[in-house]
Amino acid sequence: MAIIRKKEMREMDDVTLEKKLGDLKSELYSELGFIAAGGKASNPGRIREIRKTIARILTLRRERAGKSGVAG
Repeated sequence: MAIIRKKEMREMDDVTLEKKLGDLKSELYSELGFIAAGGKASNPGRIREIRKTIARILTLRRERAGKSGVAG
């Protein structure tokens, strides 16, 4: 299950979405750093869900930028 549903993401404003993106990235880096140090992931499926959610947020951000007329 997604960490944030797409419908919830679309209802968020840009500032909240950027904050959530930063939180997810730091959580992902923390998990990956723990694994790189020789640890074992407590929930490997969570890493996949974090990556997917980050991708969804980036896609939504690109869609919003396209609507405002700014090309990326």
